[in-house]
Amino acid sequence: MSRSQPTTYSSTQIAIHWIVAALVLFQIVFGESIKDLGRALRRGEAPDAMVSLMGNLHIWFGVAILVLTLVRVFLKVTRGAPPAPPGSALSLFAMKAVYALFYLLMLAAPVTGLAAWYLSVDVAGDIHEAMKPAFVLLIAIHVLAALWHRFVLKDDVMGRMLSSRP
Repeated sequence: MSRSQPTTYSSTQIAIHWIVAALVLFQIVFGESIKDLGRALRRGEAPDAMVSLMGNLHIWFGVAILVLTLVRVFLKVTRGAPPAPPGSALSLFAMKAVYALFYLLMLAAPVTGLAAWYLSVDVAGDIHEAMKPAFVLLIAIHVLAALWHRFVLKDDVMGRMLSSRP
């Protein structure tokens, strides 16, 4: 028996999208806190409360991003996703490439961050840090594409991630 393709994202898929978006933005804005925490600990100093809080939030939010991304991939595989909006072959390729890179980063960033922090794998830390500009670029492309669909093409692509109702 074949499964029909959903016309909308589920409320769970939508919630995960926005929670992960908020967590990723937090990581980008406050990511330097983990360096401050690491520096203090390497010097044998007690980090101040805010540095400790923000550094630990960076770690735990990274774990949350990893877990939620795995759940999101599972839901996409088991439930499916709405069909891609109509567009040129180039725009569909770009959309798929951006999504693939987002998933890659949302999985690789936490793994490399955890390897750097807990296993002291320096190259993992370098890779982890190098992902930040890629995240920023992908977020900019994603937001601009959503705004393009909303205000130029005037289709409901953006609405698909705002409501699970058809």
